[in-house]
Amino acid sequence: MNTVITIGRQFGSGGREIGELVAKHFDIKCYDKELLSRAAADSGFCTEMLQNHDEKPTNSFLYNLVMDTYSFGYNSSSFVDMPISHKVFLAQFDTIKNIANEGPCVIVGRCADYALSEFPNVLNIFIYADEDSKIERVMNRFKDLVSEDKAREMLIKKDKQRQSYYNYYSSKKWGRADSYDLCINSSKLGVEGTAEFICQYIEDYEKRQ
Repeated sequence: MNTVITIGRQFGSGGREIGELVAKHFDIKCYDKELLSRAAADSGFCTEMLQNHDEKPTNSFLYNLVMDTYSFGYNSSSFVDMPISHKVFLAQFDTIKNIANEGPCVIVGRCADYALSEFPNVLNIFIYADEDSKIERVMNRFKDLVSEDKAREMLIKKDKQRQSYYNYYSSKKWGRADSYDLCINSSKLGVEGTAEFICQYIEDYEKRQ
């Protein structure tokens, strides 16, 4: 196993769970929220700051200006006038590269495919799903504490955030087929079936290398 797998995903598609199953199959690490604590350790930013900016671009000059007073690390002159959201992105960007250099792994979200665009051993996957199955998964995830309408609202909001973040920082388009090596609808095979399909895809890919 020599491949780094990046997973872009719609909210409610089961992308994180699928990533974890793929990582378990190959006995490699899966980075999702774990990437934030690693980026904090690498960059000197506090974890809370990374969480506040996680896949959430902000164009608010005032917010960036205020938050910038709390930034540590990346103190060279080239970073002084940079908005805090950009600094946080670059911290994650560098950490993603560091992680990929350590060996095969699964990285969920956070423009990982763009960060690793110059790496030869990367497969970029996007997972989407039918709206009904996404709503059902979100409602189950929150133990039916959210209504169907609230779940639908969450889907729209989270995907807008992810799309804006990806399109802002990368040169590609979030969710568009030509931005990835494989796009798959998890509604058709379910979470476990989709993970199995992806594992087979990766194994076939590695045989051809």
